[in-house]
Amino acid sequence: MNPISSLATTLPVDPDTPAPVAPAVSPELERQAKAAAEKFEGFFIAQMMRQMRSMSREIAGEEGLFRDRVNDDMLDMADTMVADQMASQRAFGIADVILRQVLPSAVSATPLNGVTPPVAKSE
Repeated sequence: MNPISSLATTLPVDPDTPAPVAPAVSPELERQAKAAAEKFEGFFIAQMMRQMRSMSREIAGEEGLFRDRVNDDMLDMADTMVADQMASQRAFGIADVILRQVLPSAVSATPLNGVTPPVAKSE
C-alpha cells in the first residue's frame, strides 16, 4: 500500500470541518520578514545590474565606452542604491513571493506593495 492511500484511509475527510487556519504571526516577526524579503530583492536586483554592467564591458571591447574602470566603485554604489530603491517599491515582486511562502497567514488577497493589479477588460 502506498503512503497516500494509507493516509486517506486513516484520516477521514469531513466536508463540514473547516480548513485548518495558519497560526497568527507576531507583528515583530512580520516586520522582520518583510525587511529581510525586501533586502533580498535589493540584493537580487543589484546582482543583476552588476552582471548587466559586466556584460556591457565585455561586449564593448577595448574601444568601447565602458572600457575604463576608473569609476567602478562609484558605479557599483550607484547600482546598489538604485537596486535598494527599486526593492523598496517592490518593483520586481520578489519580496512579495518570498513573503507569500514565509508568511502565508499574513498575506491577503491584495499585493503586499499596496498596488492593486490591473484588471483585464472584456470588450
